Amino acid sequence: MANNFKTMIVAGLLTATAGLPVYAQEFSFKFQSVDPAGNPNFQIQKEWTEQVGVMSGGRIAIELLPVGAVVEYNETQDAVGAGILDGHITDVSYFSGKDPAFGLIANPIGAWSSPEEMFRFMRYGGGNELMEDLEKPYNLHFVGATTTGLEGFVSKKPLGGVDDLKGLKVRAPEGLIQQVFAAAGAVPVNLPYAEVFTALDKGVIDAADSTVFSTNHSQGLHEAGNNPVYPGFHSMPLVEVSMNLDKWNSLPEDLQAIMTVSVRDLASDMVAQLSIKDLEAVAEAKANPEITVHNWPTEERARFRTIAMEQWENVAGQSDNAKQVYDILTAYLEQQGMLD
Repeated sequence: MANNFKTMIVAGLLTATAGLPVYAQEFSFKFQSVDPAGNPNFQIQKEWTEQVGVMSGGRIAIELLPVGAVVEYNETQDAVGAGILDGHITDVSYFSGKDPAFGLIANPIGAWSSPEEMFRFMRYGGGNELMEDLEKPYNLHFVGATTTGLEGFVSKKPLGGVDDLKGLKVRAPEGLIQQVFAAAGAVPVNLPYAEVFTALDKGVIDAADSTVFSTNHSQGLHEAGNNPVYPGFHSMPLVEVSMNLDKWNSLPEDLQAIMTVSVRDLASDMVAQLSIKDLEAVAEAKANPEITVHNWPTEERARFRTIAMEQWENVAGQSDNAKQVYDILTAYLEQQGMLD
């Protein structure tokens, strides 16, 4: 039904713009996604590229490539900056090795309880400006923030709370997320999403911070890790849409505005579509006697958040940029009464 609705929207846009002037294609961009071609996230991103074409009257054409098509998932920042790619859609935390600030702004674990909270900070609390400052030295322009929403957590072992994380081999991106899991007693392992199923199946890892529940379920991860935790307690990633700075500057103001507004639509669309899929997948998983869905109690979620917040300050001491992110983030959370 979501896909039918999306088709109607695109058809409506086509109809609405039918009487407007048709421009020749002026800009052709190649973006790489962090997701595989068969992933629902990738399909939603593809729909976004089609909308950009419609909204720009055909002046912008974006070719979206799946993860690994040109460079590895954690190399896209360099590729975009060098002009090998024109843009990317990816988890910002993959670049924590370059600057811990990327890890802190990408996933300040425990800060957000909903996508809307993160979007408010990015758009109105200084987050967008922070990302622009962080990426400019790499010759990137930050177009906007999206997210998959609160992620599920896949585990081979039953997890009832923080104490069950001790000794657990957990796949997690480098940077703050790994540091938080380590502080909670787990053993972080750095693996790309494409290797999670095999690693779980072979016992290389016990659990995985991967993506939303529905995508994990559709990819068969709950067959290898049949003790998932939902709703997730650990992660809601900042998935950036960024472009080569020179290519961005080559766009006239009206097309820059179209790109910016279109990413806001992509963000809302991704959260809504994946949330619908999550609820359907959870119901299906609960009906399967081979899968046990765990829901952590409030006090255990609070314990994990406390551990995470202690690591924010640790990351803040690792670079000047990280300190700036920490100061702006915590000031915003304090002003909003969200640190209680």
